Amino acid sequence: MDMMSMVTSILSMQQGNLQNEIATRVTKQNMDAQKFAVQTLLGTPSTANLASGVGGNLNAVA
Repeated sequence: MDMMSMVTSILSMQQGNLQNEIATRVTKQNMDAQKFAVQTLLGTPSTANLASGVGGNLNAVA
């Protein structure tokens, strides 16, 4: 393998890694935006009408 082929293959690998990193970041940003939109639409669930202790932490010891 000559020197130019090796340099070209290394640069191609670096470009592929950069594209993967960018795609991962964009996907994460999109997922975060969708999560925020869903939380905004659903709102925070109210526990005002629940009996005391409902919706709290469950501490069960077997």
